Amino acid sequence: MTQVQPISLAPGLYVVATPLGNARDITLRALDVLASAQAILCEDTRVSGKLTTRYQIATQRIAYHEHNAEAMRPKILARLEKGEALALISDAGTPLISDPGMPLVRAARAAGHRVFTVPGASAPIAALSISGMATDRFTFAGFLPPKQGARRRALAELGSQSGTLALFESAKRLTALIDDVEAELGARDICVARELTKKFEELIFGTPEELRLQLAETPPRGEIVVLIGPGEKAEWKGDDLDAMLDDALANMSRRDAVQAVAEMTGLNRKQIYARALSLGAPVSGAATKNKNREPADDKPEKKPKKKAK
Repeated sequence: MTQVQPISLAPGLYVVATPLGNARDITLRALDVLASAQAILCEDTRVSGKLTTRYQIATQRIAYHEHNAEAMRPKILARLEKGEALALISDAGTPLISDPGMPLVRAARAAGHRVFTVPGASAPIAALSISGMATDRFTFAGFLPPKQGARRRALAELGSQSGTLALFESAKRLTALIDDVEAELGARDICVARELTKKFEELIFGTPEELRLQLAETPPRGEIVVLIGPGEKAEWKGDDLDAMLDDALANMSRRDAVQAVAEMTGLNRKQIYARALSLGAPVSGAATKNKNREPADDKPEKKPKKKAK
């Protein structure tokens, strides 16, 4: 049994990561903080009780979740005001990754209280680390809306971003999500990671069509992270790029216009910059803004004022 060391904690809110499923995936510091805090704020006190019982931690557990957050937040802030050290945990993984902890952290900071991190397990990072999918750039979007229309709109907005898209999804809605990914984003590569760190940990790879066949044979169960690979970059013609640059340069400096077009197209910034130079783009948008003004010669000639008699 791991020996927990009670320590002296500075007053403040401690955001503590807990295991995803394997109870041994907790840091020694996390155990020390949980044992030494005046109270542990939990999503579900029964779930957290299994962890604290295993490590013989007797700290008071208080429920803090989306259904009571508004009522509990002032009480928590009042305890912080008294100089207490409180630990915030989720049922599994790192708090604030798709849970109601964010408003509490913001409120604590706004009230002048210190907020400390006690890092550890995180399901999206764990899935990315073993998937082999792109990790140099990724977007985490948590749970998408449960209804199809709203979910498809969310996917359409997220689909333009480069890199891997990481989502949470329930087993019962996984097939519907895969259908919507295909409808909005096309035949992208997908990794379904389930039951991470647990006995039945599994990763399934494929296009939406391939995954549907696999999931029909073995219906999904457990907690799921879905990783969606980036789409293929569109081929942009020179005339299209020139038109986009012209529009951007009408209201922006050359630097900002190049950056905006690079983000919209996914093309290399140097390539866009070279294109802008070939168009004779000015250093700033000032000259472009004035291009519609009439030449000075076309202005009506002013008549000399008559001298007062």
